[in-house]
Amino acid sequence: MENNKSSIGLKVALGIAVVLFLGTAFYSMNLYQESNKVQKDLTEEKQKVMDELSLMASQYDEAIGENEVANQNLIEARARIQGLMDSLKISETNVKSLWRYKQKYVSLQKEMDVLLAQNDSLKVQNAYLATSLDSTRVRLEERTMFNDSLLLQNTALAEVVSNAAVLSAVDLKASGVIVRTSGKVIPTERAGRSDKVRVCFIVAKNKLVQAGDQELYIQVIDPKNNIIGLNEQVQFDDVTLNYSVISKFNYENSNLNVCEFIAPNDDEKFDKGRYIVNVFNEKDLVSTSEFTLK
Repeated sequence: MENNKSSIGLKVALGIAVVLFLGTAFYSMNLYQESNKVQKDLTEEKQKVMDELSLMASQYDEAIGENEVANQNLIEARARIQGLMDSLKISETNVKSLWRYKQKYVSLQKEMDVLLAQNDSLKVQNAYLATSLDSTRVRLEERTMFNDSLLLQNTALAEVVSNAAVLSAVDLKASGVIVRTSGKVIPTERAGRSDKVRVCFIVAKNKLVQAGDQELYIQVIDPKNNIIGLNEQVQFDDVTLNYSVISKFNYENSNLNVCEFIAPNDDEKFDKGRYIVNVFNEKDLVSTSEFTLK
């Protein structure tokens, strides 16, 4: 009887032990599965944070690339993102660690929103400034073109005035003359009877020429191509001029009649033939004529 009771007690104890073992095994299995699920969720959440940080880094890269001049604030913020990503890769996958990184991510997200907004504002300002600079450059180019055109016009006008501000001799006439002791002058075409050559012309009125003492150079060339009269030289820049006489007069910006007399060389008689008369204003020929002595 006692043996039966002992056998029953042993069986009961064994049954309880089996139940406890099975319960413990079931609990352990559930705990293991729950732990794996938590670890998987943490890993997925960690990857999600990594992806978000990578997206933020790409946004910074795009913003930095759009600026011709480097924005130091964006560069430094981009470096902080990269540092957090590198740290997250090697961090432990647990709730405490992940929570800390998510807090840093949220902080960096707020910073990025502010920096990108500032960058957009700067881009708008730079675009406006570039437009203003382009407009200013166009106006400057137009002003430069206008000034260049005005300078060319003024230069051309100055050249015209300079060319126009010269004495001119008109109605140039020359002939042989007989000079009486009384001072009377009688024109002649006879070479043998001519005492001198008379050259007369009118200095034309020109308001652009300064009034006062002026002079013109008269050159008379005989039939033998010799210059009669003084036959002296004067130099104007690279031009040498041989002249017969210098006609000096007081010019008052009005028409002026001028006559000059030229004697033959060495008191010789004039040769028969064609004579050429030139009038120069310095090196510039202003009038020419000819006459013949028989």
